[in-house]
Amino acid sequence: MPTLFVVMPVYNEPHTLSASVARVRKTNVADGWRMQIILVEDGSSDATPSTVRELGARGDVIALFHSSNRGKGAAIRTGFAHALQIARDDDAIIIQDADLEYDPADFAGLLAPVARGQADIVLGNRWSAPPKGFKRFAHRALNGFLTLSSNLMTGLRVRDMECCLKLFSVPAMRRILGDLDEERFGIEPQIVAAAARHRLRVAEAPVSYAPRSFEEGKKIRMKDGLRVFVVLWRERRRTARALHSTA
Repeated sequence: MPTLFVVMPVYNEPHTLSASVARVRKTNVADGWRMQIILVEDGSSDATPSTVRELGARGDVIALFHSSNRGKGAAIRTGFAHALQIARDDDAIIIQDADLEYDPADFAGLLAPVARGQADIVLGNRWSAPPKGFKRFAHRALNGFLTLSSNLMTGLRVRDMECCLKLFSVPAMRRILGDLDEERFGIEPQIVAAAARHRLRVAEAPVSYAPRSFEEGKKIRMKDGLRVFVVLWRERRRTARALHSTA
């Protein structure tokens, strides 16, 4: 039976982590598939590590720990590397946050193109329906600008490069993991750039989204948006070097 490895980076999420894991556990991802949750505790400064240890005592959760806070990208890479140690080529890997913004019910739609052999990576798209309210509209506009910048650099035509929900076949992850080194939210454009560089088949699927506010614990900041352009410039240089070396 193939496995979907659910990599969840965790940092200071004592109020939402247990509920997030419970939602994943209740999800029927697809017939003939099982799920394995991998929590990566990223040096939290509150009660979160204790919750991670409690959840890790159950057989369907693997708990990994960073000794200090390194960032979402670092936590994701730790989870990816661990999944690849135990995964088979017919398995898949998905990123899921621990803050209840994304619904695990969308896993099935993301998994389907990979399970059918039609895609190597599937990105979630939060904007398949028009946003409601000024804040959501402004968020979509900013996200659209970052995604357009990514598309211009990579040659892809995706609609939501920054979406957390990204699903990978195991062979695809084996190809791109060595290219990933971003510690924080720059991991999002870096993943997409690496997929384009390796000429992987990228698909998209609509997902639901319930954003939380900064007061509720949202961690991305303006500097992370600016980091996107640094990452895109660097990844374009990497791609140019890779093409030159094979010429």
